[in-house]
Amino acid sequence: MRFATAALLFVVGAATGLAAVALHEIWWGFLLAATTTVAVMLAIGRGWLTRLPFALGWVALVGWMTPRRDEGDYIVSSDIAGYALLGFGWLVLMFALLTLRPQRRGTPVGQPGPS
Repeated sequence: MRFATAALLFVVGAATGLAAVALHEIWWGFLLAATTTVAVMLAIGRGWLTRLPFALGWVALVGWMTPRRDEGDYIVSSDIAGYALLGFGWLVLMFALLTLRPQRRGTPVGQPGPS
């Protein structure tokens, strides 16, 4: 069940990345995509099978859309909007990696444990 959830979150991340690629050229579209991505990442919680698959799906789709197409043009162009999208992708991936470790439950820091 956990891996099915991870696969679903990967697909949701890819769909969110696709929306980000589609809207990144418009300033309000980029803000909408970034806000949605951050909100979903905060809502699903941290962990190997939650936030990381979402971020990997997002980054994988944006990375797949970045190279030159057969027609000679780019979907993610080399302008400020394209670089902002790619930079935001790095932030998404770094945030997911930095929050992999689940939050510890139990004794707060600085408090003595049970004796």
